[in-house]
Amino acid sequence: MRRFPDPDPGNPDHRSPISYLLWLAAYQRNAIFLGTLYGIVHVLAQALVPAAVGKAIDAGIIARDQRALLWWGGAVVALGTIQAAAGILRDRAALTTRLGAAYRTAQLIARQAARLGATLPKRVAKGEIVNAGVADIGRLGEALAETARGSGAIVAIAVVAAILLHTSWELGLVVLLGVPLMVGTVSLLIRPLHRRQQRLREQQAELTGRAVDIVSGLRVLRGIGGEEVFADRYRADSQRVRAAGVEVARVEALLEGAKVLLPGLLTTVVVWLGAHYVASGRMGPGQLVAFYGYAVFLVDPLRRLTTAAGRLTQGQVAASRITAFLALRPEFALGAAAPAPYDGPCGGPVPYEGPASADGPVPYEGPAPLADPASGLIVAPGRFTAVACASPSDTATLAARLGRYTDSTVTLGDTPLGDLPPDEIRRRILVADNDDRLFAGPLREELRGRGSDAELERAVDAACARDIAEALPDGLDDLVAESGRNFSGGQQQRLRLVRALMADPEVLILVEPTSAVDAHTEARIARGVSDLRAGRTTLVFTTSPVVLDRADHVVYVQSAKAVAQGSHADLLTDVRYRSVVAREESA
Repeated sequence: MRRFPDPDPGNPDHRSPISYLLWLAAYQRNAIFLGTLYGIVHVLAQALVPAAVGKAIDAGIIARDQRALLWWGGAVVALGTIQAAAGILRDRAALTTRLGAAYRTAQLIARQAARLGATLPKRVAKGEIVNAGVADIGRLGEALAETARGSGAIVAIAVVAAILLHTSWELGLVVLLGVPLMVGTVSLLIRPLHRRQQRLREQQAELTGRAVDIVSGLRVLRGIGGEEVFADRYRADSQRVRAAGVEVARVEALLEGAKVLLPGLLTTVVVWLGAHYVASGRMGPGQLVAFYGYAVFLVDPLRRLTTAAGRLTQGQVAASRITAFLALRPEFALGAAAPAPYDGPCGGPVPYEGPASADGPVPYEGPAPLADPASGLIVAPGRFTAVACASPSDTATLAARLGRYTDSTVTLGDTPLGDLPPDEIRRRILVADNDDRLFAGPLREELRGRGSDAELERAVDAACARDIAEALPDGLDDLVAESGRNFSGGQQQRLRLVRALMADPEVLILVEPTSAVDAHTEARIARGVSDLRAGRTTLVFTTSPVVLDRADHVVYVQSAKAVAQGSHADLLTDVRYRSVVAREESA
């Protein structure tokens, strides 16, 4: 089956909500075509029932013709059967359209989230993603599913109007004038409904984002006593959302009332004129029954038209949010310009202090070094390097550069990271920090990845997580709750470390991996990680003297620049370095 191309948000013609809806309709064209076809057959069969009933009355009952009565009675049964079968097929096609559009949009959202990578949390709130992936995709599917019913309603109105014009041009003219009038009246309510739904959608996204933030940081809020403050903010925001919802409900209530009132008025006019024609002898009783049936029948397609208009409005609002998300681009492109290289604390690049001989430096055999010229930091291959930063912002800046989560001049060997494919970078370099999450499911599958059980056991011991596994009822086969909430902060940190060690990348970058454990456990983790990663490149951002003392090489960073390097013992003579780690040492 030929794959339908994705929309291009970079193309101005693909950025509008209407163009996205049209793209989805083209993607679901087979299901929409069948749904429309079945919908037309359904309403045509339904529209012809009053005519068949009228004929049965005039030609069968009044004329006392049993054969004609049986013929037209059979026609009513046949039309009812066709109507039921076509209705079932139409609903099946509509469901296929709705689910197909929703799932296709969910795929695009997930693909865009993966494409944005580290740009995603900077540009889009968590609540926005939740709403797009839950509410918006449902509204898009419902909007496209209404095409089958809406197109059938249009055909039904046209057929009934043609029958009425053929029987009585006055009644046909009433229908032809009344339907556009009703549609125009309803359209006056659609525009304010669209604006209010858009405003409600934005406020719902903000409220969802606040709820996600509160839940994520609930432990911290309880620790600092900030629960009531955030509860008050959430309560105020929820009241604003409630008020916006009430505004939407008012317009929707008027729209629902119009769905009943306007078709009812049209039905009343048609029935009154039909009764007048029967009284004057211009129309037979059977035709009056048929006209009444048509008048009652018109209520349903007219209501479907107004419902389709409302659903399309909601779909347009949802599509506008989704197209805005799909139009986002990463902060940088491969090969983009980066900051000028840093010349180092002594007027030149920080030298690589690798193995040397009497003839001078010897190139290191094995994996290539990871270097950041902008800061002067060089991570030697196959060694355990620790970086002590004067401020947490320096840590975040350097980790983002080295992991290619922001634009930089970082090189792996002689190759700039900007020239490497993203998949290659992620395969060779892993940045693990305390913002990572544990996924729900069996703990063993969460931690092991593609490794073996024997490797997992070694990683558990290296991360000092054996006590966590032994405390669980089913050990490593126990289940992890959503975001690992059944573990404490220190336990989550050690389990995340196990997962990072099992990934076994060429370069492993750990950001404060022991910040939530005690000094004794910290020492065991430093020794375990150093032994397990022997011969591999490991970089740890930390200010813990226990970990720093275990490292093969230590670099001190201030203002995002490498200003000193050596062993932990040597750097303790530097007052700047000592001031950063003194708190831990005194403790």
